[in-house]
Amino acid sequence: MIRATTFSGKHVAVFGLGGSGQATAQALVAGGANVTAWDDNPDTVARASAQAVPTADLRGIDWSAQAALVLSPGVPLTHPKPHWTVDLARTAGIEIIGDIELFVRERRVQAPDCPFIAITGTNGKSTTTALIAHILRASGRDTQLGGNIGTAVLTLEPPKAERYFVVECSSYQIDLAPTLDPSVGILLNLTPDHLDRHGTMQHYAGIKERLVAGSRTAVVGVDDTFSSLIADRIERAGVVVRRISKRNVVADGVYAEGSRIYATNGGTSSLFVDLNGIDTLKGSHNAQNATAAIAACLEVGIAPEEICQGLRSFPGLKHRMQPVGRRGQVVFVNDSKATNADAAAPALSSYDRIFWIAGGLPKEGGIASLAPLFPRIVKSYLIGEAAPAFAATLGDAVPYEISGTLERAVAHAGADSAADGRAAVVMLSPACASFDQYKNFEVRGDAFVDHVAMLDGVSMLVETNKGN
Repeated sequence: MIRATTFSGKHVAVFGLGGSGQATAQALVAGGANVTAWDDNPDTVARASAQAVPTADLRGIDWSAQAALVLSPGVPLTHPKPHWTVDLARTAGIEIIGDIELFVRERRVQAPDCPFIAITGTNGKSTTTALIAHILRASGRDTQLGGNIGTAVLTLEPPKAERYFVVECSSYQIDLAPTLDPSVGILLNLTPDHLDRHGTMQHYAGIKERLVAGSRTAVVGVDDTFSSLIADRIERAGVVVRRISKRNVVADGVYAEGSRIYATNGGTSSLFVDLNGIDTLKGSHNAQNATAAIAACLEVGIAPEEICQGLRSFPGLKHRMQPVGRRGQVVFVNDSKATNADAAAPALSSYDRIFWIAGGLPKEGGIASLAPLFPRIVKSYLIGEAAPAFAATLGDAVPYEISGTLERAVAHAGADSAADGRAAVVMLSPACASFDQYKNFEVRGDAFVDHVAMLDGVSMLVETNKGN
């Protein structure tokens, strides 16, 4: 745990006691703060109290005595309207911050020069974060991985010299971190997202900009207009900028031409690595993730050969285009995280011959937008509530069967791919939510892995989940 000592002896209100919120409250208590924590969910409050977190309804406290309101990132700060605790804190004139801000303050106190890489963007954050952490760990560095990727940042080991921190930051977290100052800040890309919480695309982009604007060195993807303008703007303000692109040459940074990644310095390009053959980094979206990881790791002093070794050994992120098994020329790929058509498109565009398992609880728009990728599909195996609608969309363009269940789909796709005798993938990329058949996409992906493991002759690339 990172003890939040910068509020030692001060009164702090904490709202939101989910996973990261409870960790935040405990870090503040351990750091000597006088904490009063609350949540709108009585069960969550009870769990926090059982873990020795002081709790009380924040409507009844003396707000003028509080040094800060520490807000969980899932609680509305501005849109669609501020949470009631935000109104009370603003009336009292106290700052409103989150767990990432507590972390950066502790880093400045404990080890201001320890390498800190922060990653944001609309798409690709988690894969890039995991890839950077893997490269650092594979090279023997003491590496801490956390933030929006699923591990609360204040549960990590404390900052110290030569300890590397790799932290994924959502827009919600950045909005609550006014002094965010990473060694390297990464902005991958920007497309409309979370506008219900940020109001406009301009506001959303402005929040994302804060991460790179406060960085010692900024790594910015310049394949969309918003990010490109941000790169220009922060560079004029004095930030060192390394541009990355998955389709265009950049003067100072890293760019991709297909699977080949080039590093440039002063306009001179040299081949850095070829991703061809790295199954966990297929597709143009992963080329962008790799360019960001390479640029960031170079900036914190990792040698090119160490970076290349890390890229080649990257196991992939679970449930995101994750190779899980192999039988002959057939690879079995878990892309359960693809819960809509847009999310399924990168996986479908990364392989030439696909036995595609799709379906579940349908999202608006179905899979019509994937029609340009249908020629890559050898056959489709449809499951869940979406099966009839997906069948209608596929029509005569793609052979399909309505398998109904994931177990049956894996068995039939496995048999058909074996009979086919050619290089291919059997891929779960559902383009649907899981809730008609599974609790979440993680459970669905784990079930896919278990069903693949039951097939004859498959060599598993990951552990199965039976008995866990």
